[in-house]
Amino acid sequence: MNKPAMTRMRKQAQAGFTLIELIVVIVILGILAATALPKFSNLGGDARVASLNAVRGALASTAATAHGQWLINPAVPNAVFEGFTITFNPTVATGYPLADDGFLGAAGITNADYTRYFAAGDNVPVIPANGFVVVPNSVAGTARALTCFVSYTPPTAVNTQPLFTVTATAAGC
Repeated sequence: MNKPAMTRMRKQAQAGFTLIELIVVIVILGILAATALPKFSNLGGDARVASLNAVRGALASTAATAHGQWLINPAVPNAVFEGFTITFNPTVATGYPLADDGFLGAAGITNADYTRYFAAGDNVPVIPANGFVVVPNSVAGTARALTCFVSYTPPTAVNTQPLFTVTATAAGC
């Protein structure tokens, strides 16, 4: 007779969670979600800033490699990298690429990810003389494009370097 009383006690002890316990867990999860949400809400801006820094590095690396090739043979008016033709400035012998689609293509900057501007327009950042601006597609054509871009300014004199400028903040992108 002792055995059935034990079995009855075990069944009552395994009833599950009470409604209050479930509500407490849901409230705690809600508080955690509310404090974590602001941290993850602006990751898009951080990602665009990192992407633009990568664009700057790709452009600088491609320009340096092209310049090295030009130093070896300055008589050649262009160089072919990754199937793209990089053209050097014919009037000022700097040995750095002109701001054109060939240079951007050789650096791996494509229309799939970025909008490239060579001339002024609506919601287009100021474009340097003879240069270009690269804006992530996700903000191109918006007011955010004015504060989220990379610009390239080719050198204008011999023995000078091109200028690569990242204008971006997580809040501005």
